[in-house]
Amino acid sequence: MWCSCGGSWAGSEGRSAGDPEGGSEGFSRRHALGLLGTAGAGAAATGLLGAGTAQAAPLAAPAFHLTADSSGAPPVQGLHLTFGADPRTRMTVSWITDRPVTKPVVRYGTLEHGFGSSKKAQTVTYVDGTSNRTVYVHHALLKGLTPDMDYLYLATHEGATPDSGTFRTAPQGRRPVTFTSFGDQSAPQVTWAANGTVGLDANSTPASKDIVTGIEQVAPLFHLLNGDLCYANLDVDRVRTWNNFFTNNTRSARFRPWMPAAGNHEIEKANGPIGLGAYQAYFSLPSTETDAELAGLYYAFMTGSVRVIVLQNDDNCLQDGGDVYINGYSGGRQLSFLEKELKAARSSSDIDWVVVAMHQVMVSSTDANGADLGLRQKYGSLFDRYGVDLVLCGHEHNYERSLAVRGVVGGTETLTPNPVSTATDDIDTGLGTVHMILGGGGVSGTTNQSFFKDGTGKVITSVSATPGFNGKRTSTYTKEEAVWIGVRDTEHPYGFAAFTVDPGRHPGDTTRMHVTYYNVNKPNGELSVFENFTLHRKRSDGHGH
Repeated sequence: MWCSCGGSWAGSEGRSAGDPEGGSEGFSRRHALGLLGTAGAGAAATGLLGAGTAQAAPLAAPAFHLTADSSGAPPVQGLHLTFGADPRTRMTVSWITDRPVTKPVVRYGTLEHGFGSSKKAQTVTYVDGTSNRTVYVHHALLKGLTPDMDYLYLATHEGATPDSGTFRTAPQGRRPVTFTSFGDQSAPQVTWAANGTVGLDANSTPASKDIVTGIEQVAPLFHLLNGDLCYANLDVDRVRTWNNFFTNNTRSARFRPWMPAAGNHEIEKANGPIGLGAYQAYFSLPSTETDAELAGLYYAFMTGSVRVIVLQNDDNCLQDGGDVYINGYSGGRQLSFLEKELKAARSSSDIDWVVVAMHQVMVSSTDANGADLGLRQKYGSLFDRYGVDLVLCGHEHNYERSLAVRGVVGGTETLTPNPVSTATDDIDTGLGTVHMILGGGGVSGTTNQSFFKDGTGKVITSVSATPGFNGKRTSTYTKEEAVWIGVRDTEHPYGFAAFTVDPGRHPGDTTRMHVTYYNVNKPNGELSVFENFTLHRKRSDGHGH
């Protein structure tokens, strides 16, 4: 069962065009060729669809529309992908319109066989609480796909010019996998200010565009976006900001899943029961949560031998950072989900790496938001008990990573993470967890010049019972000796990390994760390498597992 804010549905297998699931129209090779032409891929269409038997239409053939006399339909906007529950066999294609549409559908197939299948999209809506505008998001869950296979697809609805993309499904079993990650992006845009003049949206910089180009240079299987996606909650026109976010990111997100974690700036006043209604509508995620209010806020998926667990930290952190303070909203359900996932992952002989993606941080040596004691209290012992390898965050607008840590330094009221190794180049995550802050995704107000220089950090240890003058609960900070500090980038504000897993060669072998942190540089957005390092651990399929 797939749920999203404003609607729910049960997914079904993608079917061949012409059957009841795919609509009443057949979908010939000529039609597919015409669609590819409208999507800017006409020059490649003959080769892509060459396995068929029908006579190809000329490249100048008019585009096929489901209803030829339709006009005025809203365009396909913000095309983006997310993994289904099994990334080897499921992928969700999503797009946005500003008005209702009829017959939203995705046509898809392989490079060898062309567009042989179709899947109707389900439409989810939300009403923006500040403008009272309704946004329509269309999600088509493609099922029954072949692992480690390239697919091409077209998204359309009646009367609209189709848009297209490609993707690759996750591999079966232990195979090399590359993924990328950053948080705190924003969108490169201007908007109309409240007085009608042109204004720059909150936190926008050119880097939020350049970093998308950087991700495409790496071309990972998937991307993890660790919260504070576009900062729409700070803008006059929240709907425009979300639209511009997807317009910017579709340059990558139509080719590979961008898997998000909701941060504090996704909490928007009057948008859903806990302010996350827009986020829940825009993304169809492999959530197992049965409560519609919580659907999509925490979830997990597996690629190769990597289990990724995505959390929504405003439930468990102390800091008040959104439009509404929602600490404790799940009533402990998210923590139960987390422990269940961690226990299952460490009991599986198929899973070597456990990666947690979330927004707010458990470590920070920056004089910005600071680390959060609430997360240390609720997550720390679980991460230790089940041997989490890697925690990826945003929130602090800089790059920092910890030494491998496990347990806490005795007698510290801040529950200071205890370093178990001084290694920074080749790190055994069987000994402890490495935390990475990747908050340079494009946002303004970067904090790379705000690192404490005396080896300390600050930790939020409590918040006021009622809001202060700024409408937020006031944080109380306690300093700590940040003995866990590994590597920090004080020179460059923007960048992202790429991770490539070497699964090893035989049961019980050592598996490695090679990590590169790239800077995205001013003024032209070119990439440079800040550092390379390696994580390693023993495979879980060795003797005695």
